[in-house]
Amino acid sequence: MPGSNSNDAARPLTWLMTDRLCGASLGGMGLLDTTLLPTAADIEAAAKRIAGVAVRTPLINAPVLDARMSARVFLKAETLQRTGSFKFRGAYNKISSIPEERRAAGVVAYSSGNHAQGVAAAAKLTGLRATIVMPSDAPKLKLERTRALGAEIILYDRNGEDRAAIAEKLVKERGATLVPPYDDPLIIAGQGTIGFEIVEDLERLGLKPEIVVVGASGGGLAAGISLGVKAKAAAAKLYTAEPEGFDDTARSFKSGRREANPKLSGTICDALMSNTPGELTFPITSKLIGDGIAANDAEVAYAVRYAFKELKLVVEPGGAIGLAALLAGKLDVKGKVVVGVLSGANVDADVFANLIAG
Repeated sequence: MPGSNSNDAARPLTWLMTDRLCGASLGGMGLLDTTLLPTAADIEAAAKRIAGVAVRTPLINAPVLDARMSARVFLKAETLQRTGSFKFRGAYNKISSIPEERRAAGVVAYSSGNHAQGVAAAAKLTGLRATIVMPSDAPKLKLERTRALGAEIILYDRNGEDRAAIAEKLVKERGATLVPPYDDPLIIAGQGTIGFEIVEDLERLGLKPEIVVVGASGGGLAAGISLGVKAKAAAAKLYTAEPEGFDDTARSFKSGRREANPKLSGTICDALMSNTPGELTFPITSKLIGDGIAANDAEVAYAVRYAFKELKLVVEPGGAIGLAALLAGKLDVKGKVVVGVLSGANVDADVFANLIAG
């Protein structure tokens, strides 16, 4: 079973690569410097850094969901996080760590919306200028909120332009610091604080997580949470959840190398359309998770409705992917202690109204 060694998440992750890569390229994307891979100690440092700034979000248990799933089901409500998604954690951990001599040049990021808002908020709190490269078809709410936080937005066509190339050009021109959405050790460590909180909050109830389901796109959230959970509850089994047709992580687990999606758009889960797992995130998730499930748009829409009507929670489609997979019966969870991560709540009002109306 992936990650079955109790020391897996606590040890430096360079060892994860030695038996598989031996210095070879990862998925044809170039040599990976394994010293960049974060550890549980990095999550401890991130937890101290974001304390009092990020929200320690609740772990919600609803009897109606327990009864439906015949399990103890807890939902980590990152929908209530600052900026409405988990992304603030990693963004603040990264930006607050930038050396003083590099701050004047500001930060640059690329994002479909949630990371954009996290970066904009973190930059505002630390007094840095933020420029965000965002797709022209990003939800209006995400564009508006990012602008309201003081960030400069540069729009691009996600089907015809390379957002990373645009961001890299800006970084070179301005001498700014790039804040990637997932492939960065400080970003991963920041998201990993969620894993620590899940285990700690369950321990207060005398429970341990047996199954944890977390949405995956580039993999920063999944990598961080798997590190955080495994460091404190080694026996927990984790699964990634993705939209059907955008299940590059699950396919990569099966093939043992980073696979790419054939298309760049076409799901209601706008936050989960990264083309391939990250170079830094995949070595972590493949070792500590190793299994993935998927839900289609109809199942995701149902989960958004269910969260609103039964749990009184607002969740965006991408943020509901784990709940969608659970409600659709993609895993046998009967009698287990199960955690699903609700990763974001940033959905346009008209889209949300249509989803909950069915």
